[in-house]
Amino acid sequence: MSDSLSIKNIFVLSGAGISAESGVKTFRDAKGLWENHRIEEVATPEGFAKNPVLVHEFYNQRRKQLLNVEPNKAHLALADFEKKWTAKKGNQFLLVTQNVDDLHERAGSLNLLHMHGELRKVWCRACDQRWRHLEDLNEKSVCPSCGNKGKVRPDIVWFGEMPYRMDEIEEALSYCDLFLAVGTSGQVYPAAGFVSMVPEHCHKVEVNADVTAISNRFNRSLHGLAGEKLPEFLALLLKLQLTQSGKPF
Repeated sequence: MSDSLSIKNIFVLSGAGISAESGVKTFRDAKGLWENHRIEEVATPEGFAKNPVLVHEFYNQRRKQLLNVEPNKAHLALADFEKKWTAKKGNQFLLVTQNVDDLHERAGSLNLLHMHGELRKVWCRACDQRWRHLEDLNEKSVCPSCGNKGKVRPDIVWFGEMPYRMDEIEEALSYCDLFLAVGTSGQVYPAAGFVSMVPEHCHKVEVNADVTAISNRFNRSLHGLAGEKLPEFLALLLKLQLTQSGKPF
């Protein structure tokens, strides 16, 4: 590996761990339950078809929870870093999140993709329109675009569905120089496979509270709270870019 810093294109993947530090409950526990519900009940198209009342109430509660949480130091550090990094001509930055909350947006992140959808957006299955929605939904909710009743659902990628923007994500992975995974478990695919899709020259860094199932695929793992470890790492990266020297990995 070269002693000089040769990074232009940065790809960041964030997962549940970064939002957990803000108090956002992670949906799935060690037993595979989401808030005491089986995944099949609240996170599949089949579950929604069987019991839309339960599914709407589940996501209504998750949406309300966002009113009581704020971006933490890790969210803010990523937004600040993006602004400073992309200020230099030729530098690129993409943040892809598995999270469905809006904490990255509220922190100020701009070049951001939600691969699993967003809690504060809904989707009409009748006309395929998506829009920002902050209020509760129910099985009688009406689409403002086409007028259909009962066709509106949370704009969340459920199990068995294809994550959003995968073409863009795979293209960005194909040319990134730094792949940074923050707060990801390494268990949910396809995101868990991203680290294996980057070019050979790409530096791979993981920031996570604990060792993950894919930690051995990274050049470096920083274990601890993202709100502590991530700002330190990003500050070092900016410093090394200015000096064009040093060996950050």
